[in-house]
Amino acid sequence: MRVRLLVDDLNIGDHESDLALLDAHPKLEVRLFNPFAARGTWRLARLLEWLGSTQRLDRRMHNKLWVADGAVAVLGGRNLADAYFSATQQGDFADLDVLASGPVVAETSRSFDAYWNSEAAVPITAFAVAPPRPEDLQAGWADLSARTQLVRDSDYIRALRATAFGSMVRQARLPLVAAPAQVLADAPTLPPAASTAEAAPDASAIFPPLRRAVEQAQREATFVTPYFVPGPGTVQVLCGLVQRGVRVRILTNSLASTDVPLVHAGYARYRPQLLACGVALHELRPHATGQAGSQIARLGLSSGASLHAKAVVIDGQTVFVGSMNLDPRSRGLNTEIALRMDSLILGAQLGRLFDEATALDQAFRVERVDANTAALRWIGMEDGQQVAYADEPLASAWRRWVTRLLWSLAPESLL
Repeated sequence: MRVRLLVDDLNIGDHESDLALLDAHPKLEVRLFNPFAARGTWRLARLLEWLGSTQRLDRRMHNKLWVADGAVAVLGGRNLADAYFSATQQGDFADLDVLASGPVVAETSRSFDAYWNSEAAVPITAFAVAPPRPEDLQAGWADLSARTQLVRDSDYIRALRATAFGSMVRQARLPLVAAPAQVLADAPTLPPAASTAEAAPDASAIFPPLRRAVEQAQREATFVTPYFVPGPGTVQVLCGLVQRGVRVRILTNSLASTDVPLVHAGYARYRPQLLACGVALHELRPHATGQAGSQIARLGLSSGASLHAKAVVIDGQTVFVGSMNLDPRSRGLNTEIALRMDSLILGAQLGRLFDEATALDQAFRVERVDANTAALRWIGMEDGQQVAYADEPLASAWRRWVTRLLWSLAPESLL
């Protein structure tokens, strides 16, 4: 058995020694994608390197992919951290994945190999000052073993085992849906270093087919995205759908739930125009207000404090799930991977998740106050009663002020 771990280098920081420890295992290899020459956290040397090679260093690997034995693959938006598995009480993210088998697994494996073998993937041993000493390895593996045992005995694992999903996985009874599927994966190519940030030269493998599918919608287009900066072109497409009778619904983060207020500022610019043409906007609450224990029991879109799932469903049948956000960074700077599926069953499942996640105790419904102004209001539930908010609900005055400032300053092409 071998394990290969490819990690984007943007936020490795002080975790480099942990990755070097993993790499020291004879059956485990770690590589960093598009690494900085300046190591460590964001100090002056790294900032200067970024300013001198912005175009290259802005090309980050945003892909999320697991492949096991060439037989099963997991694709979606989830990073590997406690916050993405509802395993912590602070800073949770609600996420979504697809478990796939069949021919698409070979496609995902080829995509991983392309990244792994690219010039942008550098072995972590190229940066380690010295290999871990035997005593460091022994202590590190002992610590990892102890932490593993703590996780196995944790409340989180006990709750996970109690779910129907956990039981089906352990008993190999997890039902799979047979459906045509296609892997959409960006190439790992890096642009040359430059002093100005520009979009990567390679066309996105995801957004052109996604746009074509959206433009062909006949009844409904549903979007789940944590970071939504549509731009004038996407606004025109979505409003055009509404004008010909297509129902368009979007779930994204509220200002109170987002972990990137800068991106929310870019989204807020387009909110009045989208609402005016009939697009339905829903913004996730920072904390669900449903029944106690429902988060752990369902582990779905409505769990967690911040939305991180990425999915599009068209006419209840054409489904896209992957790592891509609906923003300029995913379209032109990051590398991404997604799975397109054609299935009424999967479309219906995601439709039910969307309906649950946009209930008023889970998300705010954004409305225009009237047809003559750009003023907005947010409808939600408090203590079982429907309420209306005149400004970004549950967000601090400081966060509102900073977001309005960023609204006027943020370069949209980098969001």
